[in-house]
Amino acid sequence: MTQTIRPRRAPAPGQGEQPTRRARIRRPHRAWLVAAVTFMTITMAAGFASLPGLLVDPLHEEFGWSRGTIGFAVSVNLALYGLTAPFAAALMDRFGVRQVVATALTVIALGGGLTVFMTSPWQLILCWGVLVGLGSGAMALAFAATVTNRWFVARRGLVTGILTAGGASGQLVFLPLLSWLVERQHDWRPAAMTVTVAALAIVPCVVLLLRDHPSDVGLTAYGADGPPAPKPAPHRGAARRAVTALVSASRTGTFWLLAGTFAVCGASTNGLVKTHFVPAAHDHGMPVTAAASLLAVIGVFDIVGTVASGWFTDRFDARRLLAVYYALRGLSLMVLPLLLNDAVHPPMIFFIVFYGLDWVATVPPTIALCREWYGEDSAIVFGWVLASHQVGAGLVAFVGGMARDAFGSYDLVWYGAGGLCAVAALMALMIRRGAATAPVPGG
Repeated sequence: MTQTIRPRRAPAPGQGEQPTRRARIRRPHRAWLVAAVTFMTITMAAGFASLPGLLVDPLHEEFGWSRGTIGFAVSVNLALYGLTAPFAAALMDRFGVRQVVATALTVIALGGGLTVFMTSPWQLILCWGVLVGLGSGAMALAFAATVTNRWFVARRGLVTGILTAGGASGQLVFLPLLSWLVERQHDWRPAAMTVTVAALAIVPCVVLLLRDHPSDVGLTAYGADGPPAPKPAPHRGAARRAVTALVSASRTGTFWLLAGTFAVCGASTNGLVKTHFVPAAHDHGMPVTAAASLLAVIGVFDIVGTVASGWFTDRFDARRLLAVYYALRGLSLMVLPLLLNDAVHPPMIFFIVFYGLDWVATVPPTIALCREWYGEDSAIVFGWVLASHQVGAGLVAFVGGMARDAFGSYDLVWYGAGGLCAVAALMALMIRRGAATAPVPGG
């Protein structure tokens, strides 16, 4: 769907042969510009989230803090990232997307900048755990769901996949750079300041280019019929609305199945692989830069896998897609302990490609099921489902560090996560079909 702009002035006489009808200039729908800004913002947020996995060994060496203590700070970050999401989605309805996202970026910059002055573990928990966790949570995937619901009717699955892939793009862009800074400078502080500067740099783009609703610029959502819908009245009591949506959704078995499967998703990705893959590979003699580069390559294939998953979600049963994704992920994690070595070899590359395709392929079908079941509250409900994702991630980030301290190896954690993925595959098949309620643009 495109916008059509008709010039108001007719061609002046005497300028040679001119078409008798007014020329039409066609350009992409404004929804794609909003999606592009959202993609860029989510990319930056993913870059901020990629740093903790690189800080485990440097902070342990400099301050003598245990990996369990550092893992606890990461777990606070991950948990708040998820718990903030439903309230952020409600706040976007109340105050607007631009205000919430710009404020979140400023909070992230504050938290990242203050870490360079820390000397105690509680300061790491406050700065990186609380401040960065709250800020990045406001730009979580619930942000992508809000933009998709408001600006798109057609191609929702595809757009959801593209926006979700922004997380992989951030990992791809930032991980090699941040790991190079940590290793080359022999200091983690330049990496933390890079995150701070990047957060501040994106604020003007959000303020100038992002718009809350299609009606703000006199348009309908992409793929919608009829005249532009009026801008919905802001919902007062954002916290109350977020809690009310949770209470209503929690009365359905589907919510608990989605929350349970997504908790396993977070445990097996952000909590385990993103946080502990680099130190686990380093335990086997692999250089930090090489391990971080492998993690970045996961981001490359994650883009392909997530966009493809969005395309599949528009065409196939979301429940079956989830079951396949979790089953394959579990098998790959069971094999990983056999592949870790001091050098990159073909079986490890195969794992990276395979796992990358599956990394967050679960997001588009999960959002689709939320939309199918919960209608105009789907973005907020997905925020609560995302909260379970991050609680699972935070728990495994902490348990993984504790297991490494206790057993000297991550092997038990890899096998445990593989078993959880098998359980998640079975849970996905238990989800029933919803009422196929179409969300209202702006809901």
